[in-house]
Parts: sequence; structure tokens; C-alpha cells
Amino acid sequence: MIEIKNLVKHYGDKQALKGISFTVNDNEVLGFLGPNGAGKSTTMNIITGFLSSTSGTVKINGHDILEQPDLAKKDIGYLPEQPPLYLDMTVYEYLTFMCELKGVAKKERKEHIETIAKMVGIEAVTGRLIGNLSKGYKQRVGIAQALVGDPPILILDEPTVGLDPNQIIGIRKLIKDLSKNHSVIVSSHILSEIQEIADRVVIIHHGKIAAIDTVKDLSQRLSGSTKLLLSFKGPAKDAVNRLKMIQGITDVVIRNSGNLNEVEITTAKVAGDEIRAAIFFVMAKSGWPILEFRSLDPTLEEVFLSITAG
Repeated sequence: MIEIKNLVKHYGDKQALKGISFTVNDNEVLGFLGPNGAGKSTTMNIITGFLSSTSGTVKINGHDILEQPDLAKKDIGYLPEQPPLYLDMTVYEYLTFMCELKGVAKKERKEHIETIAKMVGIEAVTGRLIGNLSKGYKQRVGIAQALVGDPPILILDEPTVGLDPNQIIGIRKLIKDLSKNHSVIVSSHILSEIQEIADRVVIIHHGKIAAIDTVKDLSQRLSGSTKLLLSFKGPAKDAVNRLKMIQGITDVVIRNSGNLNEVEITTAKVAGDEIRAAIFFVMAKSGWPILEFRSLDPTLEEVFLSITAG
């Protein structure tokens, strides 16, 4: 668990951080977002111990990063935006070197490296030079070095930058798998990726916390209601009248699209399973096939732009 309280950082006359406070819970993926110059990199460098703060505290599993740096850093695995790889080493040589740096017992290194390689999907390339690997494999090797020593906390800065769609999907799945046994902070400008993997997001702007919440709740707060899009075959006006009778639905508007009928449904609160189920049964009982049924809530990108535009 990470506890950050009242973090302040000055660079000369410039105040980069203005009292940042948030926590990262056990087995949680936290998306850490902010526009360029917001103080995101400064915060991550303080958390990992690369920078000291002007004031405030960072505790890693109860250990202060400034007062007990060895104990605190032992619990952190860090992947910078540019992975710290030695291109003239093989993957196995590099991970062995990282084991030496992190104090992994010599007799345990071989098994430890094999376990990590399997976990991140690089077993087939452990004997190859890192310089000859694809961008995707290099990212995986970077994540592997962060896992050396089995730290309970992982901090990943732009883990999918420069990857192709298949590689991005692979890294996304890997991060979700790692969160079963690790707390993970992910910083990225690819907001669709954060939306897919994060349990909560922290948005920082002008050195302050602008928002902390789940993506779903941030979207709900931005729109003030939940909107659903329903495409179906059947009489639109009759469907509107019947859907309006469902408790919790505040408005239904017809949206014609080609040969299909579409209605936009607004609920006063988050559309839970009860409302969705009620909509399904009304349509099924009326004999109107549902062709599409999805949320129209703002995306994380729309939430981010709304918060940081001001």
C-alpha cells in the first residue's frame, strides 16, 4: 500500500506539486493521469525515491521513502518510460544482473528468473540479445526487471508506448494478471488503455489533484445521469411509451438510424442490472428484437478533457 500525504515540491521559484494526497490500495490498478507539466513525473519520481519532496510524506507499506529508503524501495518495482535495458546482454544475463542488484540469493536466482520469464511471456527469448528483440519483447523484459525481487508494488510509466495493437492487448492482460498479487500504478497518455485496466484513476492538474474515483463514477458525475443506447426492430413510439413506464428511467428519446430504430434512455442514477434487466424483459415481451444495447456515458478521454480544460 502507498500513502501519499500533502506532497509539495519546489523547483526554485516554481511550485510543481501543491499538496498532493492519495493512496494506492493492495491489489489495485491505479491509473495516474495528467497533461504535460501537471506534476505527474515529479510525483512518480518522488514515490520511487529518485527525487526528494520539499514537504509531505510518501510511505510504502508503512516505510517512509526518505527516512527508510532501503526498506521502502525494496517493495517497489519500477518501469520507466524508457526501460533501463542493456542491449548487449542476453535477457537471462540482464535479469541475473538485476537479481544481483536487488539482493536475490544466488541459489534462488535461476528459479526466480524462470518464474518471472514465464509470468511475462519471455521464456522463448531468454537466450537472445536484448538489442535484437522487438519493441513488445523489450517492454516485457522491462516489466520483468521490475518484478525481480518480487516487490508488492509496481509502478509502470507508459508501459504500452510504441507497441502495436496485439502487443498492447498482451501488456494489458499482463497488467491485469499482475494486479492479482501486486498493487500497480500505471501512468499513460493512452486513456483508452487506462479505462480498460484501472480500478480507479487519479487526475493531476497544475500540481493539484483534480479528481480521484472509478472511471464509471467520474463519468456519472460529469454527465449527471446515465445514458443507454438501445437499437431494436419494432415500433419506436410504442417502445418509448413502454420504456418510460420502467421505474428509474427519466427520459427516452427516439434516434432514427437507417432502417433501425434507436432510442436514447436516460436514468436518474447509474443504470444497474435491475434497470437493464427490466428493459430487456419489456422488449422481449413485446417481441421487439434487441440489436444493440450499450452505455453512452462519457469516456475517460472525455472526462479527462473536461477536467483539465479548465
